[in-house]
Amino acid sequence: MKSLILTAVVTFVFVGSHYAQVPPKAHPDTTEPGWVDLFKPDLSNAIRPEGIWSFQGGVLTASEDRAIWSQGQYGNFILDLEFKTAPGTNSGVIVHASNLEDWIPNSVEVQIADDHHEKWANAPATWQCGAIFGHLAARKRVVKKPGEWNRYTITCVDKKIWVALNGELIIEMDMSRWTSAKTNPDGSEIPAWLSKPLDELPVRGHIGFQGKHADAPIWFRNIKIKELK
Repeated sequence: MKSLILTAVVTFVFVGSHYAQVPPKAHPDTTEPGWVDLFKPDLSNAIRPEGIWSFQGGVLTASEDRAIWSQGQYGNFILDLEFKTAPGTNSGVIVHASNLEDWIPNSVEVQIADDHHEKWANAPATWQCGAIFGHLAARKRVVKKPGEWNRYTITCVDKKIWVALNGELIIEMDMSRWTSAKTNPDGSEIPAWLSKPLDELPVRGHIGFQGKHADAPIWFRNIKIKELK
């Protein structure tokens, strides 16, 4: 897949003692300095269940519904990757995971779903592809059909998150607005298992990928990260 690099509006956000240029609001050039692979080819720097995840030909996939995690923890960063769904896929990219034994209420999940499947096409908007799961719906549906590669760029700076999917900025979130564990700022209900307000979550943690959830596979490739200093 040919890389899609779009010109973004430049925003400068104060990070620690430095200014970081963010988002980008679209997909960056990951051949530039500062970008590294999140996982080594042998997955030796990953926290993962044995025998579930494989990394072959540059493609990462799982045989069961068990997550894989970065060994390192990240705060301010840009994560860029590609993913491919199958019919009915339900997966996700997880950031700010502070408790791997109980990650669901202790992290933020950027949803991956096959919105072309009836189940997900009719699901709540915050359960569809590109959403911050249970909290904020994507601005528009742009996920491709099963079997085609999609590209995500997820930017996290302090309590702010931007998500670009296939060349479209679909999420701009300020976690500090999510002060309730029961209702979102727009009044919609938050799933009960997301039991902690986003405003209270640490904004530094592991990065993870959900496995073969809902009996449908998911594939990832070109997973790269750039830390913002």
